[in-house]
Amino acid sequence: MSEHSTLERFNALDPTEAKRQLAACLDVDRWVDDVEAGRPYAARQALVDSADRAARELTDAEVDAALAGHPRIGERAQAGHNVEASAREQAAVDRSDAEVAARLHAGNTAYEERFDRVFLIRAAGRTAPQILAELERRLGNDDESERAEVVDNLRQIALLRLEQVV
Repeated sequence: MSEHSTLERFNALDPTEAKRQLAACLDVDRWVDDVEAGRPYAARQALVDSADRAARELTDAEVDAALAGHPRIGERAQAGHNVEASAREQAAVDRSDAEVAARLHAGNTAYEERFDRVFLIRAAGRTAPQILAELERRLGNDDESERAEVVDNLRQIALLRLEQVV
């Protein structure tokens, strides 16, 4: 399907279906409503730019809502989350590698104790050692810096998933 025809298909969706597809990218009601309200988009880049802008400023409640469905790095997503996207994005994390699994478990636990939320990273395109290095680096962040990194990673994930929609 051409880029133009997928954008036309997205523009033509009824609002409920468009919102369902957008929520699979970033499950934040305001973001979904903002992006859906911009339809019809004249160009794919206009859609991406709108989604990008809307994801740059997330409230604490929106961050919490978005993180509620994300699995830990190295774990499979549960029902109610975008299972296919999570599996695809975490494909480079070899769950059968005992050392990687142990380091991810320890890192996830330390992160959750430190920041009181699940560690989130745009895993797509990253190897397990790169993800582990980022996890270990981010454990040294102060609360404000880490919150900014979480918001940016949520934005990156949303845009990657939106690319799959259109």
